[in-house]
Amino acid sequence: MAALDLQEQEQLDTLKAWWKDNSNMVLGIAVVALVAILGWRGWTTYQSNQAGQAATLYQQFVNQLTSNDIKRVNDAAAAVMDKYASSAYAPRAALIAAQVNEADKDVAKAKTQLQWVIDHAKEEGLKSVAELRLAALLLDAKDYESAMKILEEKHPASFDALFSDMKGDVLVAQGKPALARAAYQQAYEKLDSKSNYRNLVQMKMDALGAAK
Repeated sequence: MAALDLQEQEQLDTLKAWWKDNSNMVLGIAVVALVAILGWRGWTTYQSNQAGQAATLYQQFVNQLTSNDIKRVNDAAAAVMDKYASSAYAPRAALIAAQVNEADKDVAKAKTQLQWVIDHAKEEGLKSVAELRLAALLLDAKDYESAMKILEEKHPASFDALFSDMKGDVLVAQGKPALARAAYQQAYEKLDSKSNYRNLVQMKMDALGAAK
């Protein structure tokens, strides 16, 4: 790859700095939105079919989220995951607990819970959310190869934009602006024209400058 000129390097450094400061906020919003819009489809059906004990245990987990006690949150999530791994409640508990642990800077625990969702979730939407979150953590850890491997996995078409956007972030971190811009362009084209997220992707492309 040809050496970056000074202006391009400055743009790249600016984008990296912005993403470092704002990535958790952006991705956190994405998790909430995706779980609400995609991950919870069919929730009523699951509720009617799952055992009452699983629903009760999941409610106990939800109650712990306001306790500000990370251990109690993790223990409650583990109870749902261990006893009702095949239920719709378990991957939701794991996904939410992972976000709590990430906010608490326990990245190792968050990674384990996200991998659990990837391995056990029956709903592709939840699995894809977990993949995006795990890729983001690997990106923060500068494990670019592992992050990109996850992002290359098959996923629902409705997630194409988000996966392409994340690929762009990984490529930026690797110092590959041309490839990053192409990934962002793919994400931009997949997003609805009225989406606020599209504005974020546009900003990333602008920071990289014109295509060469």
